[in-house]
Amino acid sequence: MEATGKDPHSIDVGQRLRVLRAERGVSMRALARRSGLSANALSMIERGLTSPSVSTLHKLAGALEVPITAFFRQEPPRSKIVFRKADDRVCVKLVKGIWEGLGGESFTGRIEPFMITLEQGGSSGEAGMIHTGHEFVYCLEGRLEYVIDEERFDLEAGDSLIFAAQLQHRWSNQDEKPAKVIIVLAGFEETERPSEYHMTPASLDEEDEDIVDEETPEALGGS
Repeated sequence: MEATGKDPHSIDVGQRLRVLRAERGVSMRALARRSGLSANALSMIERGLTSPSVSTLHKLAGALEVPITAFFRQEPPRSKIVFRKADDRVCVKLVKGIWEGLGGESFTGRIEPFMITLEQGGSSGEAGMIHTGHEFVYCLEGRLEYVIDEERFDLEAGDSLIFAAQLQHRWSNQDEKPAKVIIVLAGFEETERPSEYHMTPASLDEEDEDIVDEETPEALGGS
């Protein structure tokens, strides 16, 4: 993801992949089998010899059962008190909009408030998302469509919505005008960062460098 004031390409995606894989106890061979990518390609990504495309990252995220933004996470310092000036928010560019943190990304407790502004056609993706805890939505401007377990809710300015976040859900702006909403996630598991499911980064390179699909002894190693 692209945060204000930081170069998104400075984040070592290969190192993040190695960490995520190790945290879940998944070997290189197992990840190759789950993702449909060769072990050699995975080894080259982890060693920083090639840059994965968006489609490759989606395959890896699905295989590891994490949101795609987990590959770009930079863990901020956390505090029991967080004060945010309006001009000091963490901002992430989305495909058709912007995500703005309201302090939850730096708070020690299990609550994450953030604001999303969406242009026409902006969405959380077709597949929907599931995470722990509860989700509260308040529409500030425009119109936003939420689909929860295939039940549709059309939010206009002043409307609110609250639901159990383990129900599959997705959102989109089908209106011509921009939509702006505040979303509050609460009660999720301590190890989870559910706000990441609400981000679709816009600044990733769509092209892979050439990746040789030949298996090597190093690539087939368990770690």
